[in-house]
Amino acid sequence: MTKVTEDVYFIEGQDEYIPDSHVYVVGKPSSQDLSLVDVGLVGKGDYKTQSLLKMGIDLSAIKRIIMTHTHLDHIGCLAEILQQIPGAELWVHNLEAEPLERGDERTVYGMDMFRDMCQMQYGLKPGDFTFRVHRKLQGGESLSIGDMVWEVIHIPGHSTGGIALYYRPKRILIPGDVVYADYAIGRFDLYGANASELKNSLVRLAELEVDILLPGHNRIVENLPAGYIRETASQWGPYLA
Repeated sequence: MTKVTEDVYFIEGQDEYIPDSHVYVVGKPSSQDLSLVDVGLVGKGDYKTQSLLKMGIDLSAIKRIIMTHTHLDHIGCLAEILQQIPGAELWVHNLEAEPLERGDERTVYGMDMFRDMCQMQYGLKPGDFTFRVHRKLQGGESLSIGDMVWEVIHIPGHSTGGIALYYRPKRILIPGDVVYADYAIGRFDLYGANASELKNSLVRLAELEVDILLPGHNRIVENLPAGYIRETASQWGPYLA
């Protein structure tokens, strides 16, 4: 686990045949009110919790798990994490929270072929991604957590209920899979994805001043060049019309 700032830590995803999302730990350690942002792929729960323990973080300090979105590579090991941190709440955007609660796993798998492959590879069963959601986000909230205030921005396009978290004092953006380093963006061919909405979400994120970009995969970027997200949106614009 790597310290990004005094209040934000980074657990790098362990990619295999299927990518494993990064996990971010946010909150001032002294607050004992920490949050995980995403958890990662099936089978990665022990790696993620051991990373926390190695950094001296008591698992009881993790009060909530906030999902940027509920694709398998981000939510796959949620049950494993909750076994070790049973008191953690789950916070998800309403558009993906409601399907989770009723056992609709289309957003988790994205496409039928991928669902069948993953269920075979990991021994998953229908209903394995049915969870109670403690807080259903809408976008526009200011979350006072861990002695910090994070803004929630609804950024559909890669998924219906995708969110970004933005910490304005240090210009930190956690955008899930909507925008990455190296002018890359998330795919828009899965269930609930929409190219036009993804374009609009990129334009919306481009309005923010961002110094530190913490995406769901690939490398993190500190000292992000001014106008980076706007240029990314411009480059991809013809494909997102």
